[in-house]
Amino acid sequence: MTCSARHAAFISLSALLVAGSLGSSPAHGQVTYPNQTIKLMVPNPAGGLPDTVARIVGLRLQERMGQSVVIENRPGANARVAVAALLNAPADGYTLLVTDGSILSINPALYSNLAYRSDDVLPVAMLARAPLFLAVHPKVPAATIGEFIAYAKARPGQLNYGSSGLGSTHHLSMEAMNASLKLVMTHVPFKGTGEAMPALLGGHIEVLFSAYPSLSGAADARQVKLLATNSARRSPQAPDLPSLAEFIPGFDFSPVIGIFARAGTPPVVVQKIVTEALAVMHQSDVIRQLAVVGVEPAAAGSKDFGAVLEIEAKRVADVIQAVGIKGR
Repeated sequence: MTCSARHAAFISLSALLVAGSLGSSPAHGQVTYPNQTIKLMVPNPAGGLPDTVARIVGLRLQERMGQSVVIENRPGANARVAVAALLNAPADGYTLLVTDGSILSINPALYSNLAYRSDDVLPVAMLARAPLFLAVHPKVPAATIGEFIAYAKARPGQLNYGSSGLGSTHHLSMEAMNASLKLVMTHVPFKGTGEAMPALLGGHIEVLFSAYPSLSGAADARQVKLLATNSARRSPQAPDLPSLAEFIPGFDFSPVIGIFARAGTPPVVVQKIVTEALAVMHQSDVIRQLAVVGVEPAAAGSKDFGAVLEIEAKRVADVIQAVGIKGR
């Protein structure tokens, strides 16, 4: 064989080897997801509901996906700090955000100078709902939500209600209830539930919406009275309590918690996250752990999650416009 013939044979053999190696890979130019650590950012301090959900779900995702899942708390500015960090990361599914829907429902309606657009963030998987409970101080002579409505109507401007901050779900839930029932109460904003709860226990405010875990102990000790939930249906945490939807048709301000990614994340990666997240949310031990912290599983994929947030955004925008709430 001549030198040129041997060279041509070598090139042909090399081409076959390269073609074979490409054919055995998942897809040309594509890497199997995940193949490195996944970061779940939370825009709240450790211990809050989104943080708790992220840690419970993150551990199970780690087991199922075979890669480390780490939690990174990035609190500040009503989740805007965490959203900025998400949008500064590559759109590859390795940096995700676990939070409630306020980043796409409340913030765009509340802030005129928001540094991101709604379509910059992709809803990936809805995980759960975390209904809030209407609680009153024992000095309020009302044992039921009906009695409270009558009591508040007869005393316009005389009752103070607390919230975890301007534009929070706690705040908007109360304003939506007030607008629907024609109640007049004075808003006293606090820096989180950690400040608002002591104010309620001390009688400095009369009314508050808060999550079940922060209220259940005080309710058992008869330091507060629970009257209703802000969700569309009764909560398994306290099935004897009515939902406000029983008094106000269509009322539902219970926060939804889910996983978000940067827009542009490859569909195959999004689908992988959805598949694994929904599988986790159907595990009986996960359901039990979430129930302890007052969270109800409500698993849904990207399309359905987005539809839920669109409805929530419309409902929130109506309240913000009607009441004239402006973010700072």
